Amino acid sequence: MKWFTEVDAGRSPQMISYRDRVLFLGSCFADEISSRMERYGFEVLANPFGVLYNPLSISNSLIRLFDSTPIDEGDVVMDGSVYKSIYHSSDYASAEIHSLINYTTDSLINASEFLKKTDTISLTFGTSWVYRRKSDRRVVSNCHKQPGDSFERFSLTVDEIVAHIAPLIERGGTRRWFLSVSPVRHFKDGAVENMLSKSRLLLAVNELTKSFENVVYFPSYEIVMDELRDYRFYGPDLVHLSAGAADYIWERFADFALNSESKELLRDYKRLYEMKSHRPLFPESPEYKGLLKRIDELESMLKKKRE
Repeated sequence: MKWFTEVDAGRSPQMISYRDRVLFLGSCFADEISSRMERYGFEVLANPFGVLYNPLSISNSLIRLFDSTPIDEGDVVMDGSVYKSIYHSSDYASAEIHSLINYTTDSLINASEFLKKTDTISLTFGTSWVYRRKSDRRVVSNCHKQPGDSFERFSLTVDEIVAHIAPLIERGGTRRWFLSVSPVRHFKDGAVENMLSKSRLLLAVNELTKSFENVVYFPSYEIVMDELRDYRFYGPDLVHLSAGAADYIWERFADFALNSESKELLRDYKRLYEMKSHRPLFPESPEYKGLLKRIDELESMLKKKRE
């Protein structure tokens, strides 16, 4: 008896290996996948601007990375007594404005250098809804609890999404692009508007995959909607995925995107992670010292395999 509808993701025509660098930008779902890749030894960088939701904010952030453009004082707002950037999430905040600018500039420089050597860029779109400041018509990545009447809220069309992302794919040259739509629902937009938003994202991604041979779509949204329908796969807010569900999506992504050699290495990296996660009751015991020796041996073996 079948208990759910399986989504056949197939195998990606573009493959990721342990020799690649992968940059992730987008929703919190991008953080979930990238954190698991980093855990198992991949060289990744995730969300150097913090979580980003809409394609326009993602596009603006990528342009800043390509051009190494830092923020300035005009990009900063006050949230209570704390300074924050309109182009970053609340993870980037400081009680002193120049400290915030220096912090975000250092992060930008590091991310721009990472991008120069990046083989693969993964974008996860969460919503087509965008917030633009009325005062200067600038799109913000985060409203930071500013008065609601100071923003204009609108939705990007399918053509507008494609128009913002396509030039960046062209600028990226031979880099591989993995696109996905976040399965996390934006119920603050309303149930109907959330579905319309996801539909626009899916249609835009479909146009991009048809237009570029180096662009691949990973159906994380469809896997969650069809295979993980039950609320036991969600967290307490009934919106974000549980850790177990995120693990399942990561496994599906690994099957979809990793080449055969890297899938074999992944098994060893999982074993290494489990060994390192062991917390001994008696650190001086011969058993634990033996475990440390096996960890060193496994790390040396994996280093040679990757060379």
